[in-house]
Amino acid sequence: MKEEELRIRREVKKQTAGYILAAFGFVVGLAWNDAIKTFIEYSFPLNKDSILAKLIYAFLITFIVVLATVYFVKSTEEKLEENN
Repeated sequence: MKEEELRIRREVKKQTAGYILAAFGFVVGLAWNDAIKTFIEYSFPLNKDSILAKLIYAFLITFIVVLATVYFVKSTEEKLEENN
């Protein structure tokens, strides 16, 4: 019974830590979102609601997310190969 209780407590702590880290990641994402929007508005002084500004922003964010995803997937695959 004690072992099961300890296992459950560890799992709750692990999940809670994951949720807290995800929340921090969300806040960081919001900060970068604002920074990138401001950079685009400064670099391309168009109406911030123009379709061109929104397209530039969408392409830039997509490019960054694809690069980050490829990096993390490769890193994870390398770690899995090292463990095998």
